[in-house]
Amino acid sequence: MHIIVCIKQVPDAKDVRMDPRTNTLSRDGVESIMNPYDRHALEEAVVIREKLGGTVTVLTMGPPQAESMLREAIACGADTGVLVSDRAVAGADTWATSYALAQAIRTLPAADLVICGKQAIDGDTAQVGPGLACRLQVPYATCVQKTREVTADHIEVERMMDDGFDVVRLPLPALMTVVKDINEPRVASLKGKMKAKKAVCTVLSAQDINADPKCIGLAGSPTKVVRVFSPEARGDRKIFSGTVQDQVSQLVDSLRSFL
Repeated sequence: MHIIVCIKQVPDAKDVRMDPRTNTLSRDGVESIMNPYDRHALEEAVVIREKLGGTVTVLTMGPPQAESMLREAIACGADTGVLVSDRAVAGADTWATSYALAQAIRTLPAADLVICGKQAIDGDTAQVGPGLACRLQVPYATCVQKTREVTADHIEVERMMDDGFDVVRLPLPALMTVVKDINEPRVASLKGKMKAKKAVCTVLSAQDINADPKCIGLAGSPTKVVRVFSPEARGDRKIFSGTVQDQVSQLVDSLRSFL
């Protein structure tokens, strides 16, 4: 079984700062990490491979330094790493990103299963996984919290819902996005680190994946981020005290002033 895991390098959330001059995220001096949800996607792929055999390929799109994340993934159990890196793909929104990833997947050995994290912590859109499945024209399940069964021709999973979970069976090839409840990612072993150090990651350009220049990067992105800003702190706050009944009465009186 060939499993492809899509991962992304993101700024460490605890170090994210806003630039008050440009109103954009300040990445200077901010450490980049593997998207947390993608760690769980990688772990699930490795667990499935350990049960059924096969190969796990990690795929990402980003600048050359993203190769270090691929090596980290290999140290944690992946077999090979592929990096789509080209100035032409820079600035891509979720639409253009899913296109580029789909094009890259088409250049690789046929995948039986594609696994993505539910969302990236820097964008929080949760759009790339479903968008990628649509471009690959395969069935998909989002927010998977448990893999129940995997065979050569289907996968059965539990899909997290607000009021419980759905059980979904998908014919392979398929795609799924996972949540953090699905597993506990392993720590890289010494053997894994040595393997990652010697690994040769494949680097693909926009031309290598046969990408249409009009569909990648800024040119292929129908959405644009005009401004990013921190909301201003609100003043005029009121704190109600006393018994619950007293606080309810005070709240009702306060709300009446707005009617």
